[in-house]
Amino acid sequence: MASLKLTLLTAAAMIATPALSHSADDVLKTYGDIAQAGYADSLATAKTLKLAIDTLIAEPTEENLTAARQAWIAARDPYQQTEVYRFGNAIVDGWEGKVNAWPLDEGLIDYVDASYGSDSETNVFYTANIIANPTLKVAGETIDAAVINASLLESLQEAGEVEANVTTGYHAIEFLLWGQDLNGTGPGAGTRPATDFDTANCTNGNCERRTGYLKAATDLLISDLEEMAAAWAPGGEARKELADKGSDGGLATILTGMGSLSYGELAGERMKLGLMLHDPEEEHDCFSDNTHMSHYNDVVGIRNVWFGMYDSPLGNDVSGPSLAEMVAERDAALAGEMTAKLDATLAAFEAMKTRAQTIEAYDQMIGEGNTEGNAVVQAAIDALVDQTATIERVVKTLGLQDIAFEGSDSLDNPTAVFQ
Repeated sequence: MASLKLTLLTAAAMIATPALSHSADDVLKTYGDIAQAGYADSLATAKTLKLAIDTLIAEPTEENLTAARQAWIAARDPYQQTEVYRFGNAIVDGWEGKVNAWPLDEGLIDYVDASYGSDSETNVFYTANIIANPTLKVAGETIDAAVINASLLESLQEAGEVEANVTTGYHAIEFLLWGQDLNGTGPGAGTRPATDFDTANCTNGNCERRTGYLKAATDLLISDLEEMAAAWAPGGEARKELADKGSDGGLATILTGMGSLSYGELAGERMKLGLMLHDPEEEHDCFSDNTHMSHYNDVVGIRNVWFGMYDSPLGNDVSGPSLAEMVAERDAALAGEMTAKLDATLAAFEAMKTRAQTIEAYDQMIGEGNTEGNAVVQAAIDALVDQTATIERVVKTLGLQDIAFEGSDSLDNPTAVFQ
């Protein structure tokens, strides 16, 4: 696994490495190659997920539902390692919401528990329930939802300009496979029964439309991933966009991704905010209790672009001239410091992952009054913040200008979170 390989690359080893004189173009090629491999793996694992879902639809047993859930979890690993490409690459950031938007108001998609409520002041689509209603009547508007297909799902993504109206991507599929997690910060994930997909022995109604939605959402995920895999192939749109920025612009893109994911996105919006509020609704993979792995793979993705290495679950490994080597040629001590900070962050996330796999899920860790679990999450946040400070020093050492990392009120202005 990537974590085991990369942990071996210590600060001391970095300092001892002789100068290799790799150009920025060499580093950017490796960066592009890692993206190409990561999105190709994401596409391949999504196709494997489709096979498992097709089997579930054909034979809706608990065994096949479990297999589909396992395929979804496996598909998340390579995808989350690509998130470092979102910040700095406009083509990725503009596309990402179609496949990984969260949180979602699940009442837009399917049935929900009474505790969910029946309306929302900020979202008129809060309980529209696409699966139950061939015709949606929302705020005086009538929407034909008789045929659930990719076009319908795309048209309702962020309906009413509400970001929580998520109808496509990994998390829509996750909700359909697991159902709501009604356990709060207690143990347990979603428990949707396989019979929700059994048209002959249907539970909770609308099983034919539910299977249609699951199939359409999975096909759409594959189509979207095909788009991004092609964009990072040699000669693809994303490669061209990166090359057009020039050497400094390309290096700035790499570091913008590292710093923004480290700080504002992962440390802030995905972790510190939920910890402050003790709110499981702020958990990334909230239906499946897979959040610890999503966060862990984000950290691995940051390491990938620093070390110029990608350890593929499908054998599409990449290794090439790296930003780490380039910085070491300029300032060996700083490169060693960056590596040490990345190693410390990885260790903190490995501790969190181990806790999730042996003691309690991530949503339990952030629960109010869970002193030990809170401390594990806070240690991971602190490590991310600490490594971001060194990323900023790398930016200065390379003489790059006009780089702004994503921020988060949870880190920069905590009192605003409670206003």
